[in-house]
Amino acid sequence: MIALLLALGSSLAYGCADFLGGLGARKAHVLRTVTVAAPASLAVELLLWPVLGASFDAATLGWGAASGVASATAFALLYKTLAIGPMNVLSPVTALVSAALPVGVGLLQGEQLALAGLIGLPLALVAVVLVSAGHGAGSVRPSRTALLLAFGAGAAIALQLVFLHQAPSDSGVGPLIVGRAVSSAVTLAAAGVMYRRLGTEKPAYAISAAAGVLDSVANLLFLLAARSGDLTVVAVITALYPAGTVLLARGVLAERIHRGQLVGLGTAAVAVSLLALT
Repeated sequence: MIALLLALGSSLAYGCADFLGGLGARKAHVLRTVTVAAPASLAVELLLWPVLGASFDAATLGWGAASGVASATAFALLYKTLAIGPMNVLSPVTALVSAALPVGVGLLQGEQLALAGLIGLPLALVAVVLVSAGHGAGSVRPSRTALLLAFGAGAAIALQLVFLHQAPSDSGVGPLIVGRAVSSAVTLAAAGVMYRRLGTEKPAYAISAAAGVLDSVANLLFLLAARSGDLTVVAVITALYPAGTVLLARGVLAERIHRGQLVGLGTAAVAVSLLALT
């Protein structure tokens, strides 16, 4: 039950962070948004260090650094995805892709899926097709580029979660600090190299920083959930985060959800629920 509640909290925080990050990326180049979000996230984790403790042995440094590279990639791809396409379509696609890889890793490590899980995993793939292809009058069709970015963002998110899960369980917030330091360095370096291509628009500082803070909270809750439960279950429950993004996109941006997309979202919810039952 503790792992379930932590995973649900992580899901909610991720959904809100993605919505704010997507909004920020619509106001300025995605790298400008990430250069604000990543350091803000690092600041939160440094503040948690005295409270939750941290160790920095070789395994922690290695897995933390790997998660940081994946995180920087996920930040950029996800915010760009949400900036160029309808959030209510692309966010669920990203979530389902991000759930599949951790489930596979968990199974390879000996975790077992019950019958519900064996049904839920292919059902999740069907949901991806329904959500991404179920368009009609009044809804916005995402481009092929946006869909590819969504899949790439999902894969990067999955790798970040898997790498965090591999870090020693007694390392406290060490993996998060190392990962965020690396992702911040990668992001700032990329922004420096591409400075002339970033445009003159200033980032939405408050929105971008809030996205980074929420992302840090989501990472922490996921790490705690993964340490107290199975990766297969925690990953798919965390993958419920598009619910928050979609609802915020509907309420704030008035993005329409077509009937076919609703079926896809419902199918995704059923798939994630079945996987969680394992």
